[in-house]
Order: sequence, then C-alpha cells, then structure tokens
Amino acid sequence: MRRGDRPLEDGDYARLLGFRVELRAFLRHSEEVAHAAGLTPALHQLLLAIRGGGPPPGPTVGQVAAALGVRHHTAVELAQRAEQLGLVRRVRDARDHRQVRLRLTARGARGLERLSRLHLPALGQLATRLADVVAGEAGHAAAARSPSGRTARPAA
Repeated sequence: MRRGDRPLEDGDYARLLGFRVELRAFLRHSEEVAHAAGLTPALHQLLLAIRGGGPPPGPTVGQVAAALGVRHHTAVELAQRAEQLGLVRRVRDARDHRQVRLRLTARGARGLERLSRLHLPALGQLATRLADVVAGEAGHAAAARSPSGRTARPAA
C-alpha cells in the first residue's frame, strides 16, 4: 500500500454503489422518456449531440461519433436513420466538401426540446442525489432505489 492510502471501508463501497445506482436510474428514465416520444435512446442522444455540439455549421459526423462514444460508421448509420425520419439534415461543409455536418430539422429541434424539458428536472434531481452520495449521506437510500428510480418498498 502506498503511503497515504487508506484501506477502503464499507462506506466507500456504498458510495460507489450509490453513484452507479443513481446514474443507471437517470439513464433508465431517459430511455423511457425517449421511447414514450417515439424515439430510440440512440436517436435521442444523436439529436442532443448535434444540438449540443456547438453553433452552426453543426458538428461533423466524426465529432458526433466522439460525443456518443461510437465508431464513425455507427454514427453515419444513426444519422441516416434520423434523416429518413425527418429529424436531421446532412450537409456538406462549405469549406471542406469532404466533411459532412449534421443539423437538426425543425421537427428534430421540436422533438429534442420536448425531451430536454423532461430531462432537465431529472438532471437537477440527479445532481442533488449524487452530491448526497459523494458526501456519504445517501448510500443506503440509493441502493434501495428501484430500477425506475423510485425508492423500492421493503419486502413484507
């Protein structure tokens, strides 16, 4: 053991578990909201990566792939699917015609805004719960949280 390292305690493991439980609950909520809006979670993430990827002319397919943590060809296929659904336009870069930039259509922007309005309160709640977990105040509560993000009821 290096100098200054301390043995891990039960509370350390409880915080790590709590962190993972809270993240998974948020992601599950996000997936449910996307499905309820008629989108796959991957399409929702694509729209968010495009809108959050900076000002016009829009991100390149490679930049979106990096933001999503997927391979370039996966981002291309996802963009093609979104384009077929009328959510995204692929546009050749004005300066470098080798690059394709992605832009939301009006339909894609409206859909993303609706989804984002549903996500922002959940994000604020997640931030609060994660702060509690990191402070060691919510490890047990997070572990009791059900997959839907609601607190699980104890078995009778």
